[in-house]
Amino acid sequence: MSLDRLNLERFARIDLCHAPTPLEFMPRLTEHLGGPRLWVKRDDCTGTALGGNKARKLEFLLGEALRQGANHVVTLGALQSNHVRQTAGAAARLGLACTVILEHRHPDPDADYLRNGNMLLYLLFGANMVFRPGGTNMLAALHEVGAELSAQGQRPYLIPTGGSNPVGTLGYVKAAQELLQQAKDKNFVLDQIVVASGSAGTQAGLVVGLAAEASTAVVQGFAVSQVEHLQHQRVAALAAATASFIGGHPSELPPQAVRVNADYLGKGYSIPSEAMVDAVQLVARLEGLLLDPVYTGKAMAGLIDWARTGRFRRDENVVFIHTGGQAGLFGFCDTLSQPRPAITTNKAA
Repeated sequence: MSLDRLNLERFARIDLCHAPTPLEFMPRLTEHLGGPRLWVKRDDCTGTALGGNKARKLEFLLGEALRQGANHVVTLGALQSNHVRQTAGAAARLGLACTVILEHRHPDPDADYLRNGNMLLYLLFGANMVFRPGGTNMLAALHEVGAELSAQGQRPYLIPTGGSNPVGTLGYVKAAQELLQQAKDKNFVLDQIVVASGSAGTQAGLVVGLAAEASTAVVQGFAVSQVEHLQHQRVAALAAATASFIGGHPSELPPQAVRVNADYLGKGYSIPSEAMVDAVQLVARLEGLLLDPVYTGKAMAGLIDWARTGRFRRDENVVFIHTGGQAGLFGFCDTLSQPRPAITTNKAA
């Protein structure tokens, strides 16, 4: 089987998403920046547990969990993990027990970060929370907890960070097909896709999905968790593994298909930057659109700077993948409520 004969219907999947999610033009941000033509794919509107990109991955991951007869889901992430929140919510919806392993990755958390936002939602969804210090081997911790549950007679299904393995990545192979159809329906050529690049499943799935459809669109990832060369390796490896998993071959992925930039990472994962705060406030004030401080805020900072410095052509159609995460805003109240300069016109001449 090759990528051009892709059929995702043969994989176990459950319906967790409000799909297709909207594809909306951002006229005021486009005008403010003087181009390119900016669109937003509203994957913050997927529905499950306040929405977000992880619902697409969980459709396949939990479909496989149910196929295997699992009754307990185990996953992991940072304290304010959007993936953990959506996994806990989806597990509650399906009547599955859920244990979440939370790593203290933020170097200087305040009270909001420790108690509000996603942390509050884990409690509401009834997840069993296990805490680990920063720097823990979290993959080993995942398997340790899974082994403990198995010894207790449970049937655990283990989900890696971000749901980003070949099974979960199928969610964004499917999303790429959805996005291409929407662009066709709206009668525009999709030139570039911008996405936050963390655990890599969203970017890798888009790369594979576009290749399967022979699309010439470029996927530009902005790294939010690690330096550029390491993030590039992570995305490329997962894209290759996903292509193999669905019956294709990594050689079918176009040269230079994986593009990553880490200039807007700042001091590290989940650590706020001025560029992120500016991007979150700008998009909120111009489009009434809420981004999150860990993922989409930093990716949008990259998009805005690239638009201002001419890295995109003015006539290009650029789609920003809104991966959700707005619950995290409430874990960064002090940072995001600081006054910023008033918005001024910044259109290109």
